[in-house]
Amino acid sequence: MPARFHDRRDAGQQLAAALAPHYAGRDDLLVLALPRGGVPVGYEVARALGAPLDVFVVRKLGLPWHEELAMGAIASGGVRILNDDVIEASGVTDDEIEAVAQREQHELERRERLYRGGRPFAGVRGRTAILVDDGLATGSTMRAAVEALKREGPAHVVVGVPIGAPETCDAFRDDVDEVVCAFTPQPMDAVGQWYEDFTQTTDDEVHTLLAAARRVPP
Repeated sequence: MPARFHDRRDAGQQLAAALAPHYAGRDDLLVLALPRGGVPVGYEVARALGAPLDVFVVRKLGLPWHEELAMGAIASGGVRILNDDVIEASGVTDDEIEAVAQREQHELERRERLYRGGRPFAGVRGRTAILVDDGLATGSTMRAAVEALKREGPAHVVVGVPIGAPETCDAFRDDVDEVVCAFTPQPMDAVGQWYEDFTQTTDDEVHTLLAAARRVPP
């Protein structure tokens, strides 16, 4: 693999190359990007595969004193995933977990309203859905997305990321139909270490990319 991706769009192009042999041009395909960082990656994947793009909103539950360390995640439909190992090791209390979950639930609902602008979810029943993010470290956010997505009745679920920890990518293989981690360096600590530009994706960028994917001027 390259020393690092230039940015998320570069990473998306490389992930698209790994997905293309099996998925390009299929008429049952839907690319679902995890906002916000997964959207620039998903945009490139959807464009290369000739597939529609939508967002699938998931929120990480970070420790109260270390937000980057996930103790779980929530997703649309009331799904909540907790990482028992992190919770036990950190000593976080039930009340602290609930406070974080409520705050993130408000943000999840805000983003759904903002990104879709009143449009309904594209719908995945009977389709092949590729869940895309900018990388997999612990996998808690993606795990919540997988569980929530399965409730929507897709025919096949694929997890696709440009880079992921080998053990995390392997852990998903029993939960979905296919896992495509374009690169799996060892060791891999933080996803951002593998990007030259890992600037936070903004709400405006998400809105612009989704509009471009629909071929509607943003």
